[in-house]
Amino acid sequence: MIVNERIVSYIHSLEKTNSEVLEKIEEQAHIDNVPIIRKEMESFLRVMLYIKKPKRILELGTAVGYSAILMSECIDEDGKIITIENYEKRIVEAKKNIELSGKGQIIELLEGDATEVMKTLPSQQFDFVFMDAAKAQYIYFLPEVLRLMKKGAVLITDNVLQEGDLIESRFVVERRDRTIHKRMREYLEVVKNHEELETSIVPIGDGITISVKK
Repeated sequence: MIVNERIVSYIHSLEKTNSEVLEKIEEQAHIDNVPIIRKEMESFLRVMLYIKKPKRILELGTAVGYSAILMSECIDEDGKIITIENYEKRIVEAKKNIELSGKGQIIELLEGDATEVMKTLPSQQFDFVFMDAAKAQYIYFLPEVLRLMKKGAVLITDNVLQEGDLIESRFVVERRDRTIHKRMREYLEVVKNHEELETSIVPIGDGITISVKK
């Protein structure tokens, strides 16, 4: 927990009820132990979408489709969300949920490794990117993400502070987590100092970065 737990609980108590389909997906995700975005991140994402009003969104990491459906509820009917997932079991669930949501005309699910799938997409077509996939791959996704972003596009990257462990020495972190620890630190260094990006690190949820392509 990065922010005081009592404060987070209070913030959650103020949240509005989601749509019926999102409530059902969230309930099943908790039963199946599938990670979905946190409540405070949902609110932040909604606000950013209403401010930016994107026409084309790229999402890396569909999981069961929860965040893609949430985003689809915040954009115009002529908008488009391209979401990429590599895990076959999650793909099956995501397809069911997207159909259930009635947002199939907005959300397009592409299957496969995100880096390889992104290479097949035309440059500079997205004005909003939400990255919530394999954390150790963020640093490798970034060059293709930048290629696909328009000037002025927003990139939000979720779960960058690893429950606060990122500030610890790599030797304190469990051995199985050291690769993620190293690569996430590298990712943050790159996005904070990249000549094409203006980036802020925000301690919301498990930490996010919000970047604008200059």
